[in-house]
Amino acid sequence: MDIAGWQSQLRKGAAELVLLCVLARGEAYGVEILARIREGGDLVSEGTLYPLLSRLEKSGRIAARWELPVEGGNPRKYYRLTEEGAALATAMRAAWIDFRTTITTLVEDQP
Repeated sequence: MDIAGWQSQLRKGAAELVLLCVLARGEAYGVEILARIREGGDLVSEGTLYPLLSRLEKSGRIAARWELPVEGGNPRKYYRLTEEGAALATAMRAAWIDFRTTITTLVEDQP
């Protein structure tokens, strides 16, 4: 059995939920989002984050805006949830809680 491959699939499945929940806490730019996610663990890499942000923006679940730093430096693209994205985050969070409960019952509560 390939445990690493299985773990990778688990992370991919959870990445969108985690990203939406991070943005539910407030607007953020890419590196900031990645740092917030990594506070909880190494779930999403930079190579995974930006394509996911792009896909969610194209689907209308998040919106983005560019901001130029006052003191110079590189412009930053800030992301926030749209109404559709906020509704999706709520629905996905509820589905996750149900899923987690089922998995806990079936896997961890074994004699």
